[in-house]
Amino acid sequence: MKLQHLPIGARFEFEGVVYVKTGPLTASSEAGGQRIIPRHVLLRPLDAPATEGKGRLEAPVVRKAFNAFFETCSRLVGEAGQAELDQARQRFLKAID
Repeated sequence: MKLQHLPIGARFEFEGVVYVKTGPLTASSEAGGQRIIPRHVLLRPLDAPATEGKGRLEAPVVRKAFNAFFETCSRLVGEAGQAELDQARQRFLKAID
């Protein structure tokens, strides 16, 4: 299983070390410290996630909600912040693919 398929809080093993997923590409080892986990590696899930959730979100639902949020942000930042906001949008969309 790849990191992107695990929910935040899920425990997994990678290279003989137990980690907890803390972000889209990051995890904390149980011994301490954070690490970026490459997207291409296969991980061994250890148990159910540490947090309860509604389940896996579907990408089209996330994109629709994000686009509505982005449109509001675009109106609020004006032209001065638009370039930086567009870059942040591209990073977000890349992260969920």
